[in-house]
Amino acid sequence: MKCRAFIFFLIAALLLCAGCSSMGKKEEMPTTITVWHVYGGQTDSPLNDLIEQFNQTVGKDRQINVQVTSVSNTNTIHELVLAAANGEPGAPELPDLFVSYPKTVMALPDDSILVDYQDYFSEEELSAFLPDFVEEGIVNDRLVVLPVAKSTEIMYINQTIFDRFSQATGVAMEDLDTWEGLFKAAEVYADWTDAQTPDISGDAKSMFVHDYYFNYFQVGAESLGEKFFQGDKLAFGPAFQTAWEPLAQAALHGGVWLKGGYATESIRTGDSIVSVASSASILYYSDVVTYPDNTSEEITIVSRPCPVFENGEKLVMQRGAGFCTVRSTPEREQAAVTFLKWLTEPEHNVEFVTRTGYMPVTRAAFENELPKAIEGLESAKYASLYQVYLDTQANYGFYVPPQMETYLSLETTLEDQVRSQLALGRQDYLEAGETGLEQISADRLQAFREIMER
Repeated sequence: MKCRAFIFFLIAALLLCAGCSSMGKKEEMPTTITVWHVYGGQTDSPLNDLIEQFNQTVGKDRQINVQVTSVSNTNTIHELVLAAANGEPGAPELPDLFVSYPKTVMALPDDSILVDYQDYFSEEELSAFLPDFVEEGIVNDRLVVLPVAKSTEIMYINQTIFDRFSQATGVAMEDLDTWEGLFKAAEVYADWTDAQTPDISGDAKSMFVHDYYFNYFQVGAESLGEKFFQGDKLAFGPAFQTAWEPLAQAALHGGVWLKGGYATESIRTGDSIVSVASSASILYYSDVVTYPDNTSEEITIVSRPCPVFENGEKLVMQRGAGFCTVRSTPEREQAAVTFLKWLTEPEHNVEFVTRTGYMPVTRAAFENELPKAIEGLESAKYASLYQVYLDTQANYGFYVPPQMETYLSLETTLEDQVRSQLALGRQDYLEAGETGLEQISADRLQAFREIMER
């Protein structure tokens, strides 16, 4: 009996130890959080590299493992998030973290499925961010989109060809600092290129291309002290007229590229030499121009701050998505926030953004880490961009677009119609000549306005 009792005691002790061992192992299991993002490819991504660095350091110490389950684009993620949130058949499960614009949050059937970062960040921690960047992520009084990398609009210049133009005409790069000066220079460029083929009339080349005319008019009107929107439509006040006239005059002369596609393409082919586009698009600006006859030329691309109106304040569009955290358990939510706080620390944030063409999101990153990072950049093109970032952050205000349901449809219609109406005006101008310019500009504005007000 004593032997049997001893055996039972031994078995119980072993089971208890096994249970303790199992509990210990369970406690050591890391909290895994999943991520959908847009920065790079699945196998070649600067953010993936930073995530691995986090997992091997802070994540290892805090028992957190960040796992990337999708690298896509914002449109695809937008669709997948809405499909998952609406419970559509075959939709994937929402990750713990996903990259988003506020428009995605506004389209959710219930945005309470997202964490309010004000529950996890102190006021002091949030005050470290640039206020405009934080403001854009507030939806229904809740901070649901946390900025981790931002872009803005930058002026890119093919300095190689611009220097030839400048030497021949006296137009200086500083003349492009205002919209009025830029569009006047575009007229001169059109005349200069047209004169190079005297036997062919009307073949002027475009100096300038803008990727986002909606932003040009929107930020322009606001910088001139006037509201761009009136309810869910456009206001069409005097400031809109101020923005329209120099653009239209240059376009009718042939100095503005009006075809579709991104600015990088017309710069690459030499059809234009100055652009305003997203600062993140620097990744796609080629250092070689390939002409229609298949000859090519190496060029130097330099960056300058976005032009402003002579009587307007220095205001520029802010762009770029942020991260949303899906509500789950306190442990997973805290793990996600721990990673985001690490990623937005100045040193890590600057390491991330300088590999992706974006801006950092905190004052300390701009003031302390970015200048040091610029000194270490091997690419003169990137060094020029990041120097402009410093200038922009120091001297410009960042415009926060309104959250409105008609925003996207207004943007799409305006982009199409501005190009269309000005292209028609260009043909009218070639037939009527200089004396018809003002009337053609006014007629095209009226036609454009009637379409937008339907």
